[in-house]
Order: sequence, then structure tokens, then C-alpha cells
Amino acid sequence: MVEDKVSYSTPKPVGAAGAPIMKSDTGESETNDHQEGTRESTQQQGTPGEEPFTNSDYDSSDDEELEITAEDRASLGWYFAVVSFLMGVVIASLMGYTFSMHLATIHENGLWFSNIMEVEREISFRTEAGFYYSYFKQMVFAPSISEGLYALTHDNDTENWRTINTLERFNIYQEVILSIVYKALSLVQNVQAPIFFYVNTVFNLHGLYLISLYCTAWMLSGSWLAGVLASAFYVLNREDTTRVDFTIPLRESFAIPFIHIQMALITYYLRPTLTIAKQRVSLVLITLSSFLFVLTWQFSQFVLLLQAIALYGSSCLGMVPTNKVNRLLLIQGVSILSVCALQFFNKMLLGSLAFSFILAALLDLRLQEQRPSPAGMCTRLAKLLCHIITCLALMVIINISIKFTIGVDADEHIFKFLKAKFGIDNTMDFDARLYSCNGAFVFLPMDTIWRLTRRLVFPLYVVTLTGLLMTLAVAVYQNWRKQAEIAKAKKDDDAPIIDTDSSHVLSDRPELAYLTIQTVLSAGLAATILRLKYLWTPHMCVLAAFGICDYRIWRALLQRLRISSETAIQVIRHTATLIVLAVLLYNTLDKVYADLEELREFYDPDTVELMNWIRQQTPKATVFSGSMQLLAGVKLCTGRRLTNHPHYEDKKLRERTLQLYQYYGQRTPKDVYDIHKATGTDYIILEDSICYARASQQGCRLPDLIDMANGHMYSGAKADELHWLKKAEVGRFCDVIQRQQPEYTRYFVLVFQNKTFRVYQVL
Repeated sequence: MVEDKVSYSTPKPVGAAGAPIMKSDTGESETNDHQEGTRESTQQQGTPGEEPFTNSDYDSSDDEELEITAEDRASLGWYFAVVSFLMGVVIASLMGYTFSMHLATIHENGLWFSNIMEVEREISFRTEAGFYYSYFKQMVFAPSISEGLYALTHDNDTENWRTINTLERFNIYQEVILSIVYKALSLVQNVQAPIFFYVNTVFNLHGLYLISLYCTAWMLSGSWLAGVLASAFYVLNREDTTRVDFTIPLRESFAIPFIHIQMALITYYLRPTLTIAKQRVSLVLITLSSFLFVLTWQFSQFVLLLQAIALYGSSCLGMVPTNKVNRLLLIQGVSILSVCALQFFNKMLLGSLAFSFILAALLDLRLQEQRPSPAGMCTRLAKLLCHIITCLALMVIINISIKFTIGVDADEHIFKFLKAKFGIDNTMDFDARLYSCNGAFVFLPMDTIWRLTRRLVFPLYVVTLTGLLMTLAVAVYQNWRKQAEIAKAKKDDDAPIIDTDSSHVLSDRPELAYLTIQTVLSAGLAATILRLKYLWTPHMCVLAAFGICDYRIWRALLQRLRISSETAIQVIRHTATLIVLAVLLYNTLDKVYADLEELREFYDPDTVELMNWIRQQTPKATVFSGSMQLLAGVKLCTGRRLTNHPHYEDKKLRERTLQLYQYYGQRTPKDVYDIHKATGTDYIILEDSICYARASQQGCRLPDLIDMANGHMYSGAKADELHWLKKAEVGRFCDVIQRQQPEYTRYFVLVFQNKTFRVYQVL
């Protein structure tokens, strides 16, 4: 395989008088810096919009970005590059389509989804997944789109005795959009049931996700074969790269594809050889993908915070032009504000750390532009630390001011959890413990690393990342030293003009500097919270493939071995890529085939029996209380009213949930009765799997969490907790109520029971 690239020499940029353009500390042109609009109208062969970098041996497969002579167009190499490019595009499309079909097959084989009853299909959407899908179902079966939207904005069923705007509270615009598309396309309605349309749409979106990873690896390395390897890493490590096949309606299943599409576009945008027209198109697409990412996930703010930090850091180190960083930060801020407005001014977005940091970073970068840079290396390092501290302090001040002004408390449980996780605050708080005891929020276990190591991606990623970090350190040193020389030359009128082109090893590859910082931050986030490894492992796949297939890496290594032949370099690097791909397939292909051949069927007769009983034996306006996870299924399958639900980003709902859960605590029947009458509850659903659960971690059973919150003794209490815990005067409600004692039957009567559930009517 010969690399699909042609090397060209880009003419040096010149100023108005033909003199070389000097670079400022931020990497931007000092000449006519205030005339941004004028500079952006200049074509590539004149003064580029932002990066006057040149590199005669620049390695890129994007041939049309560089000036191509008539001789080049007539050459066999140019035609081969075009064919190779088209082949890469075709392979990317095929891999994206095949992956979406692979996910659909895995999902079908695991549940026999196409042959089970509709109620079983809906029950298979566990916990939050069923809660979100219920709004798609509600919109599809609404008499009209306008009536469906009105019901969503004036919802009395999701939280009984509270009228809420679900479009404000929940990120369900994707369900609204998909339902409108489904209702508008009569052909689709004739071919697919609503649930299949929904599921297949998510799988197709993840096909685009794989294509974005493919393109990112291709752009970084200059060869589409790196895209094939990155895609293979992602698919063959599916256990650690995605969980979409069994959590289809979760918000991350919609959002994560958009953030990686956005990152692919940013990788393209940061390349210094783009024409102004391509930069503008890139910015439009980046804006769209950023907006969709924020729109589809309530936790997008934390991912954008890491991305904003990576962009800010890239600019402070002089690796990425400040004006490009400013535009990207503005896009993030505009996306947050746009979604905030679309969600009827959702306070959680305005009070997010991401929005506060974006404002602080834009202000600090502006201050850096207005101040001259110091000449000394130590002074520059001290200045960098001061700016970082200043930016973080500004972020805290802005965030506190916004939250105080608009009264934001929806996300306080997240910070409680983080403080409890790191031992900073009270670990007995109910909300904090609820998250801490969830297996998805533990620290990244070592078995994840071992799996990724056995499948090659982790060791290759570590080697590549180590090399990138060393290269970044060298680039920063070279950049600072060059700028110090420039500052000295300005003071000395007789000093020769310093050529600043290619002033450091990453001058023409700023996207690598940004991605290096971004992947380090993503790794830190994944190490802290297991669930967020799905944001890190795609980075791992891309950078591991880049490290194996990058032309410059192989050229540098082989030149040390006195191998400088272009043909030899191309053959060796592509052979190495194919060898890694072959070994990966050898190690994993058997498991892939085994997964495809394993056929199972969804089986949960107790839940099916419960849902059928509710639909057949209770009025439509009946109000149910139960665990958050179960009530999501009740809403989806029966449409009955709820007292609480799994979407936990509301302080009043969190307080209500703790009170309702007292039926799993050691409370009197009168206490439980009063609590449920205050919320209008008609029926309580108790689950024996919760009431009699065995603790996987000490103090992590739901009954134990309730006991802690009530200050009662619980099984497995630690010695240092005994001084503030007291023995409860009554037994556990969910257990004692089965004895049908008069003090219980006075308030509650058993109306339904099977092996898993007990339903009590509140008298």
C-alpha cells in the first residue's frame, strides 16, 4: 500500500511590503493583526488567514489544499492519490454501514427483539432508557404534533401534583425530532414500527460515529489505512468502547457520536494549510455538531469543560493560534446559550462550570494578547502558571455569581458525589452514596486495562502518547526560545531578521498538540469514573492507529537507521500497520464470531405480568410509587402517573425520592402512609430484590442508604459510625408489612403479588 499523499511546497507568506511576517507570542501574525476580515479574504498563496507556516515536506492526503502544477496533475502519482482518496472514502462508508448493522445484529441476537411482544421490547429499555423512550412513544401516538408538544410542555403525569415542562427539564429533543420525522414519513410507518425506527436510527448514528474516528485517524496520519486500524480497534474492543447495543435510548448514545464528529472537524479546522473558505465551512459544521452534543445530553457540560481546558492550554502554550481557539470557545459558549434558550432557559446550563470557564478563558486570552510576553524561559513559565490560576479563579467567581443570581441548585448532587468520592465531604449523604454505590461511577478497574492490552490498543496508545507528550514539551521549548530571540531582535535594530517559519516541531501540526492535551484530560476523567471510559477509549483507538501509521514517525525512525528511500518508508509503515491489524484480528475475531452466533431471548415474565396487571386493572389516572428504575418502565408500558423517576437533576425531586423510599427504611406504617398521601400515591410497588438485597459493597444496599439518611443502625455499620447512629424502634417496612398486622392493614392492602413484586393500595 503506497501512501495517498503528495508533498508540495507552499509559498512563504509575505506582508504588504513583501517582508516575511513575524510571529507573535500567541502564534498569530503581528502585521495587520487588527484587520481580521481583510486577512481572511486573502487566498492561500498570499497571506493566509491565520497560520503563516510553511513546510516543504508537509505530509497530507488532502491534495486539493495545496497548489498543484500542471505537471503534477499529469503525473501518475497524482492520479493514484485521487484513486486512493476515493477508495478511502468508500471504505469509510462501508465500515460505518457495516458497524451499524453489526450493532443491530448483536441487539437482535441478544433479545430476539423482532419476535418478542411489544411490552417485552419496551421493558428491555431498562431504567433511564425506558423513561426517555416513553416521550418518543408519547409523541408518536399523540393526535397531532402540536398536541404532543403541548402535552410535553404541560406535563402532569411524570411528577404527580407538579406540572413540569419536560422540554426544559429533560434532554428529549432527539425524541421529539425523531417522532416528527416518523409521523411525517408515511413510507417509514408502513415499513417499520416506531420502536424499530428509533433503534435503527441510533445504530445508524453510531455508524457515522465510527466514520468520524476513521477520518480523524486518516487526517492525522495521512493514510486511510490508519482509519481502518482505528475502526478495527474500536469495533474489536466493543466491550470497552461502547455500550449502545444494550442502552440504546440513553442520552450518551445520542451525544457521544456528536462530540467525536465535532472533534474530527476540529482536527481538520486546526490544520494550518486550509483556505479561508474551508475554515468557514468547518466552523459551521463544528457549530452544528457542538449544538447537537449539548442538546442531547445533560452532562455535556463536563465534557465541554475538558475540551475548553484543552483548547485554552493549547493556546497558552503557543501551539494553536489564539484566534482559532477564541472562535472555538465562542462556538461552545453559543451552543450552550442556544440550547439553554431552546430548553426554556434551563438554569443548569447557565450555571455550568463549562460556561463559566469559557467566559474566563476568553477574557484571559484577551488579556494575554494585550500584554508583551517576557523573554526568559523561567519568566514565561511563571507567567503561564499565573494565567492558569487567574483563569481558574475567574471561573469560580463567575460560576458562583451566576448561580447566586439565578438560583441554581439542580447540579449540587454531582458535586456532593465528587467531594464524597475523594473524601472531601460527608460520605453519608444519600445522594452522594447513591452515586458512589453505582458500579458505573467507581474508579476505572484494572481489568479494563488488561483487556485493552491483550487487544493491542492500550500499549500502542501509551507509546504514542508518551512520544506526543515529549514532542509537545520540545515544541513548547522551541517555541518559547524562538519568541525570546524575536523579542531580543526587536530591541536590537541591527539584529538580522529571524525567520519564524516552522518555529517548532508542531508548527504545521497544531491539531496534534490539542489532541494530546485532550486525551490526557479524557484519560483522567475515565480513571475517575468508569462510565466515562467511553469518552476516552475512542481517543485511544485513534492515537494508537496514528502512532503505527504516521509517515513522519516512520521517516524519523528509519532515517536513524540510514533508510531514506521514500518507497522503503512507505512500504515499511504500511506493512507494520497491516501486521498490527492482522494480529488484532487473529486475537479477537473468534470472539466476534462467537458473539454473533450466541442467540438469546428476552425473558422477564414477572415484570411483564406486573405491567399487564397495571394496564388492565387500574384507571389511567392512577398514581404509582416505586423505585426510580421500575417507574420508568411503568411510565413507558402503561402511561400511568408517577411520583418520581430516574432523571435526578432536580433538587425537589431528589428530596421527594428520599421521602418516598422510606418504605425500604425502618419507619412506622403511619409515617409511610402520610408521606404517600402527601404526594397523591394510589399504589406502592415493593421489590423483594431491593428489600432483601445482599450488599455488593458495605453499606450500599438501598435499605442501608435509607437507614444512614435516617440516622439508624444498618447492617455492616463501621465502628466510627456507631456514635451517631441509633437503633430503630420498628422493623423494616417492606419486610414487616408482609405479616399483615392490623397497624399495617389499616393503611395498606395487598392487591397484586408475584415472585418479584408486591403492589399495595394506599387506603
